Amino acid sequence: MPVRYDEPNRVARAANAVIRWLAEGGISLAGTRAIRVRGRRTGKPQGVVVNVLTVDDVDYLVSPRGNTQWARNLRAAGSLELGPRWRSRHRSATEVADADKPELLKRYLDRWYWQVKGHVAGLTPASNEQELRAAAPSIPVFALTPQ
Repeated sequence: MPVRYDEPNRVARAANAVIRWLAEGGISLAGTRAIRVRGRRTGKPQGVVVNVLTVDDVDYLVSPRGNTQWARNLRAAGSLELGPRWRSRHRSATEVADADKPELLKRYLDRWYWQVKGHVAGLTPASNEQELRAAAPSIPVFALTPQ
């Protein structure tokens, strides 16, 4: 997998902290959800806010910034807690094959492009199949299933 990580700047980190705090409290902004993933090094739960894409009753997590810390932690842990702490659900996570990502990426961009437009490997909602396939290896996508 090509390694790409568009690290958030200080302003983005501060905004994400506020949005994560709201999501942990059960308040979703435009589909945001809180997740907690066991850290690769510390073993402690690491919290982050993500957009959960649901397609055909399956939840997916897309990492538009690339190989982020949460994506690396999830790849290593294989599971996460989804939702506010008082009603979180444990989910197993399986990384989606690159060949299966284009349709998911298209749906993700259709819904959240306004939010991730500077961080999604140059893709737009108008990107064609070839462009989606070319970018797929640099954008981790995980399918979630109940444990």
